[in-house]
Amino acid sequence: MRRIGIIGGGAAGIVAAIVAARSNRQAQVFILEQKEKIGRKLLATGNGRCNLTNRQIDGSCTASCYHGEDIRFAGEVLERFGCEDTLRFFESLGLVMKSRGGYVYPRSGQASTVLSLMNQELKRLGVEVFCSVKVLSAVWNGREFCIRVEETLEDKTSKGRNKGQAVKKDRKEFKADRLILACGGKAAPALGSDGSGYQLAKSFGHRIAPVVPALVQLKVKDHPFAKASGVRTDAQVTALVDGVPAAMDTGEVQITAYGISGIPVFQISRHIALGLYQKKRVEAVLDLLPEYTEDEVSLLLAKRAKRQPGLTIGGCLEGIFNQKLVPLILGLAGMKTHTRLADADGHGIHKIAVQCKRICLQIQDTNGFENAQVCAGGVRTDEMDPRTMESTRVKGLYIAGELLDVDGICGGYNLQWAWATGCIAGTASAAEDRKSCKGSDRYDIGNRTPIST
Repeated sequence: MRRIGIIGGGAAGIVAAIVAARSNRQAQVFILEQKEKIGRKLLATGNGRCNLTNRQIDGSCTASCYHGEDIRFAGEVLERFGCEDTLRFFESLGLVMKSRGGYVYPRSGQASTVLSLMNQELKRLGVEVFCSVKVLSAVWNGREFCIRVEETLEDKTSKGRNKGQAVKKDRKEFKADRLILACGGKAAPALGSDGSGYQLAKSFGHRIAPVVPALVQLKVKDHPFAKASGVRTDAQVTALVDGVPAAMDTGEVQITAYGISGIPVFQISRHIALGLYQKKRVEAVLDLLPEYTEDEVSLLLAKRAKRQPGLTIGGCLEGIFNQKLVPLILGLAGMKTHTRLADADGHGIHKIAVQCKRICLQIQDTNGFENAQVCAGGVRTDEMDPRTMESTRVKGLYIAGELLDVDGICGGYNLQWAWATGCIAGTASAAEDRKSCKGSDRYDIGNRTPIST
């Protein structure tokens, strides 16, 4: 009987277990999860609504939506398992979905619904789930994988205040013919991603690209907008690494006491984090009026000065920006809020326009792995087979999800990566014939077997 072990009970690990058990009903499939329940990080995705995938996802979107040292690898994977495959999988579980602007959510609006249906399927298929189990090591002895773990047990002999506390430790060993590493990265360690998967991958000879926080808030040095904490404003944000633009995004930026947040900040944060890791100078440049050119801003202010000569500069900008931002913007431009527009010459108005279009913030740090949604970096993909997610270093070893050196932008892209890699790894690990699995172009997990197109 084929034994398939999966380390990690997150999105990639759960889907890998379901697909492996569906593909080979004779296989013994088990999940080892170090937290007390599986899927804890999944419950937090999409602000608890679970953005399952995005209808824009296919192999051709990888250049703009995914990052990594070899982004072609992600393209090959997503060509085999894209958005429609994900929808088909969740339909097979009985999940009803809705789409909003290309973003796909469960119709219930609850991530807990998704996890509940996946748990039901694990139970139906007879997949064994072991929680509160920390993997200490995993080795291939030439015949099988030996996985040493430490299991946390409830001490039922305790009384009073200590009753029910998990204080006992028990060490044991699991064995598997095929092993899938789906341990997650280092983002949100409170939910189970503590980075231990990287050490397991390294123990099998894999190399790790530098791991940094991604989709995370940024901390600003000598923050000029600290007094406007809580303000949200539309802006274009550009990441500069040693003065060179690395990424750009536009949307609603949130000012915080320590720095900046919001979707466009998240989108560029992995480039900022990598620059910080490399000890480079990193900056975030805000364009607070991305819909206008610099000349158009100058013209707008000049027209108001002519039409309302008694209006102050501060009063003029209040018609454009949140009131808390106005004195801070003018302060950066070296202007006073009570100065009349009529008294500001063309040079002064131009200075204000320039300031609105380019506010350079020096970034001193990110908000860390604790607050990051995902990680950038991970197991180098040139050591993986995108057709099967099997390691090219150790036969029978598969790696899926965030552990790999691929990270996506906000909008369901990272969960799609988890579903795709988990499905491919699960199918391949259960296949009796590796060659037939490698020959498949797509994976139909609704029909439970790989199919060619």
